[in-house]
Amino acid sequence: MIAPATADLPRVLIVDDESGILDSLRILLKSEGFAPHVAQGGRQGIEKLTELQPDIVLTDVRMPDVTGVQVLSAARQNDPNMPVILMTAQATLQSAMQAVNEGAFYYIQKPFRNDELVAILRRAAEHRKLRIENQELKQEIRRRERNTAGRPIGRSKSWNDVLHLAETVAPTDSTVLITGESGTGKEVIARYIHELSSRAPNNFLSINCGALPESLLESELFGHVKGSFTGAVKDKTGLFAAADQGTFFLDEIGETTPSTQVKLLRVLQQREIIPVGATESVPVNTRVLAATNRELEEEIKRGGFRADLYYRLNVIAVHLPPLRQRADDIPLLAESFLNRSALLRGEDPKVLGEDTLDAMMAYAWPGNVRELENALERAVILSSGHVVRPEALPERVTSRRAEPLVSERAPVTPTLEAIERAYIQWVLQNEGGNKSRAADMLGIDPSTLYRKLARYGDA
Repeated sequence: MIAPATADLPRVLIVDDESGILDSLRILLKSEGFAPHVAQGGRQGIEKLTELQPDIVLTDVRMPDVTGVQVLSAARQNDPNMPVILMTAQATLQSAMQAVNEGAFYYIQKPFRNDELVAILRRAAEHRKLRIENQELKQEIRRRERNTAGRPIGRSKSWNDVLHLAETVAPTDSTVLITGESGTGKEVIARYIHELSSRAPNNFLSINCGALPESLLESELFGHVKGSFTGAVKDKTGLFAAADQGTFFLDEIGETTPSTQVKLLRVLQQREIIPVGATESVPVNTRVLAATNRELEEEIKRGGFRADLYYRLNVIAVHLPPLRQRADDIPLLAESFLNRSALLRGEDPKVLGEDTLDAMMAYAWPGNVRELENALERAVILSSGHVVRPEALPERVTSRRAEPLVSERAPVTPTLEAIERAYIQWVLQNEGGNKSRAADMLGIDPSTLYRKLARYGDA
């Protein structure tokens, strides 16, 4: 643990296999305003990289077992902004070129003057400071741009609450579980979180876990080695490794099998993967975002989803409201989709007729934003004029709506049980079928709700 007195000093990890050199350099750097930490040998140096998170690494090149070039590679993988200075008593043009190609900040030949080394270390500290400040500035600019031009569309309170939570968690590396009905925009929010994070310059990769069989899914997630199964004619890098330093979005996580869930749990706990057919693990630094339209708590009760994986995924929970609960956003979303369609078709954007918009506002949109987008794409194609008329919309949108669950024309003598059942169904519909949230709205325990539904035959 770093003492408070040295917390603001540049932390330098000194790696050498000779204890006398380590002692001399530690005394020198401490007197020159650095916070030195020593590691005897390259193996100990790599171990201390993660533990210490130094600002600068100063390492000898020629060491038994683990060389300085290997320390350099590990340091660059751990933190690309970390300057690494290599020391050697046998400098050659070839070794200097290799050091530069590997990303070394400087290459100094032993013996060196103390003032020369201190000057290089000061430059390295200033270089790191400028790199970090530049990265933070770019991230802040990107965040402000996303908060204006690139912010997901919507003005309703429920949607803005979602965006505020996404913007709060984006700068962290916390795992996020995004829930909501199909078509509510879970991948849109996942991409928004990625774009506002420090990982934005790196890959955002995604996979639909329900779209592939188990064997193929695991190969896509973790990769495989040649010969591990029929058809594995060469090594394959999995998506977790391909998303290293970036973000990996696991859509429909609730569709995974118990075997795959065990392996996903290992990734989240150990931050490493084992490719299919391999025996050695591979470390990965990937932020995981997951999404599902299932109620995972109910899946856990039925034995279909692991509780330990759920709690690993559910560090931050973001629930997306269905479109019927954010109807105020329909005009904004429609305008955006019409503008996008016009841009792709190279023509002026069409507009909605007043009666068309009325029909859209009255419709429940069970397919949510995705259904709205598809309906408008169809309407644009079928509209010959500038104005989109109601008849261009799918018939289900413009047809008369079915009777609501709680009718204004109530039976003459309804029973209390009939009223209770209708009210429970109405609350469930408003909560998108989520029984846990419906129970909260009703003020009863989920177990009580399950018993009532079973009695009514609605379970």
